[in-house]
Amino acid sequence: MKKVKVLLAAAVAAVLVSCGGGKGQGKPGFGDNEYAVRTIQSQDAATETTYPATVKGIQDVEIRPKVSGFITRLCVKEGQTVKAGQLLFVIDNVTYEAAVRQAKAAVNSAKAQLNTSRLTYENSEKLFKNNVIGTYELQSAKNALATAEAALAQAEAAYTSAKQNLDFCYVTSPASGVVGNLPYRVGALVSASIQQPLTTVSDISTMQVYFSVTEKDLLAMTKQAGGLNAAISDYPAVKLRLADGTVYDHPGRVATVSGVIDATTGTVSVRADFPNPSHLLKSGASGSIVVPHVTTSAVVIPQDAVSQVQDKHFVYVVGKDNKVKYTAVEVSPQDDGKTYVITKGLSVGDRVVVAGITSLVDGMEIKPLTEAQYAEKLKKAEELGKAQGDLGELKKAFGK
Repeated sequence: MKKVKVLLAAAVAAVLVSCGGGKGQGKPGFGDNEYAVRTIQSQDAATETTYPATVKGIQDVEIRPKVSGFITRLCVKEGQTVKAGQLLFVIDNVTYEAAVRQAKAAVNSAKAQLNTSRLTYENSEKLFKNNVIGTYELQSAKNALATAEAALAQAEAAYTSAKQNLDFCYVTSPASGVVGNLPYRVGALVSASIQQPLTTVSDISTMQVYFSVTEKDLLAMTKQAGGLNAAISDYPAVKLRLADGTVYDHPGRVATVSGVIDATTGTVSVRADFPNPSHLLKSGASGSIVVPHVTTSAVVIPQDAVSQVQDKHFVYVVGKDNKVKYTAVEVSPQDDGKTYVITKGLSVGDRVVVAGITSLVDGMEIKPLTEAQYAEKLKKAEELGKAQGDLGELKKAFGK
């Protein structure tokens, strides 16, 4: 047992020696002045900007009854896809059918009266030519014919109105789309004055996603493209991040930009259109518009290399004498969450500390390491920590 104990302790000691034997307090396995340094080179940078967005269908049509009555049939279900002209509801039509029959009878009566008045007028014309009756009698017959014609027109209008009211008992969809909520069921009394519509039919074949950009962004976009229409045409394809964090499969295109800036928020509304072949997107949903940006010949550094004090950003630039200088930089407002695009303060060829900057002070002399060397030493430091942990377990297992 003692032999095993000695061998294990020797193995751990060997690991400790190979890993630096505890140099560099606060940075396990590193010398106090060893830091990862990157030489700046220009590269293409892909960043993105996100905007809160609201999803709407091409049109959301409220379905309301034009006549009063009890709902006798419910012909659709919530979420069902319907076509234009498809039957949605049936309202009690007994009274309206009776009104149609009554109006039809009035039309027939008016026609009969018209025929009688026409015969009377024609007979009066013959009698007038034979000097049997005078002008008064002929004019009276003519007036009676005109009255009968007007009565027929009135009856036919009433008949048309009655038939239309009967047709209104059969509520159909004015557009193709998806049926929304159904607050009224069979037996409910509805009328044209109800507050809630019978339902809403949303055309979701293409979805319109609305988001807002700042006035500054709009001006920059317009100036760069040489006009608003050109800016819309040149706007890159956008993505839609859904409420669950996933990105919608189909990209969208910016279609319109509002011509009015909201004086309260200083933003302008933008609409992007997305195809919706599988009807995954629903009207009223929320999400985020993701606008990609590609910058060529950009200065890009890891976010770990940047310290932020309020709204200002700083990096440690390594001089020729290997002393660091606390340097202010400006970063692009768009980033990918891992790197920053530096717009001012750094140039190609500058050397920047990219790891461990929290232990640096301005003017401190360091020993620069490449990022590969730094990663290798970090790996050894992890092995050292594991070895120390194993040694502790051995002490517990074998005792002092």
